[in-house]
Amino acid sequence: MARVRAALYLDFDNVFSGLIKQDPDVAIQFAKEPAAWLSRLTTTLTVDGARRWLIVRCYMNPGGWVPHPDPAAGVARLYYSQFRPFFVNAGFEVIDCPRLTHTKNAADIRMVVDAVDALADPVVYEEFVIASGDSDMTPLLVRLRRADRRTTIVSPSDAAEAFIAVADRLITSQELLELVQGEPVDSDEDAPVADESDGPVSYEQFRDLVRWRYDAAPGPLNLASLAHDLRRQLGPSVDQTNWFGFGGFVRALESLGLAHAKFSNHFVWDAGRHDPPESSGAAGPAPEPVSRLSALLSLPRLPQEMWPLVYQALADYASSHHFNLTEATRWARDRLAAQGVDVSRAAIAFVTRGTAFGGAPLYRQPPPAADEIASAFADNVLNRAEAASIPLTDDESAQVRAWLGATL
Repeated sequence: MARVRAALYLDFDNVFSGLIKQDPDVAIQFAKEPAAWLSRLTTTLTVDGARRWLIVRCYMNPGGWVPHPDPAAGVARLYYSQFRPFFVNAGFEVIDCPRLTHTKNAADIRMVVDAVDALADPVVYEEFVIASGDSDMTPLLVRLRRADRRTTIVSPSDAAEAFIAVADRLITSQELLELVQGEPVDSDEDAPVADESDGPVSYEQFRDLVRWRYDAAPGPLNLASLAHDLRRQLGPSVDQTNWFGFGGFVRALESLGLAHAKFSNHFVWDAGRHDPPESSGAAGPAPEPVSRLSALLSLPRLPQEMWPLVYQALADYASSHHFNLTEATRWARDRLAAQGVDVSRAAIAFVTRGTAFGGAPLYRQPPPAADEIASAFADNVLNRAEAASIPLTDDESAQVRAWLGATL
């Protein structure tokens, strides 16, 4: 099958500065190992099929820098220019974009001009991958759509809804960080990692393992976590047989006839032994300002009482682990699931990003406490609302803070 002819335009300053606020270690890995993640991006998170890179460009301010994330490094600034050779060696065409004003370089304009020029090339570029969270790129995506080209956004932060809406695919910062680390890219259910040294596993092995987990469970089982564990333990046969011929994980579970089994979107539980999990849509209606932000900023629709539980889970992770964003979201999801609380990994990632951009990144030393995480997240939500020109009165802002469990 022919590969999709693709062009990649990377605004390094925008992407790197966004990633390093969320996970410094992996952000630096992104900058030092571009060949590795570019190779993975060839066949991962695609739109119409595997990509063949015809244009690969990195737009970089040679004098750009961010504060060094490691105080022990002995230097205050981490300059972008030190990463230039890694991109050159990976086959990128590096375009120097020095700062034209105190706050702005010309990367976005250069990217737009180059992408529009590419539309006039004799070669038809079928997919344009724009690595930038800058919503100023929205008119470019509209132009590419009008030319019937596929578009993918790689955003290091929570991009504007109008920007996302125009693209065919959004690659989030969490997906990008997973890609950089070589992890299976998925939000709530990971790919298999086990080998089958003793031959393919059987449906009976699947049945026995599930029943043992189900009977031993002290509370509702999170479906994503259970599927992840089973894939790791049972190996590739799970996917090769599409869950033993049932076409899906939940249908395979239902075939087992588990006693008193009840299912929700994210959990399975024994109605005779377990209390039903809290549902992320089960609470009373949110105040109108919160509903407005959910619609316009994709704020997760969690009930009021769940927000403090998310903050506490993230605080517990930060205080007991060396920070890694993809691990943090998975760990917090599973910690909440063990408490019978149904929160998706995507919602936890949204909070983690907001906390970082709000000034309390989880990798900070000392790690932020739950109340600091709550305050930083609420600050970020309200700052994003202001940036998106979403009007909120002082009373409405107070309602949002109260709903999110943040106190002034």
